[in-house]
Amino acid sequence: MSSALERLKKSVSMKPQRKAVELPDGSEFEYWAPPITLAQRARAQKQAGNDDSVAFALQLLVMIAQDENGEKLFNAGDLAELRNALPASVVEALML
Repeated sequence: MSSALERLKKSVSMKPQRKAVELPDGSEFEYWAPPITLAQRARAQKQAGNDDSVAFALQLLVMIAQDENGEKLFNAGDLAELRNALPASVVEALML
């Protein structure tokens, strides 16, 4: 591995960062997400299957959102409910 690549890798943290969204009832929903890699982005685009930016963002959310212990919060089976059972404002806040 080149020294330039090693330097780049040492300069960043891939540890999940805490994200928090205020829900309509005033409570807070928190999750952790690591930085998105190019490979993850490409996989989410492929799984979205089209140029729909919402489908792409939902795929990323399902792929990377985790709890404080590193357990995934969502799975592919949750995509339809995320799209249909919640207000757009809530889901959009999670995707940012």
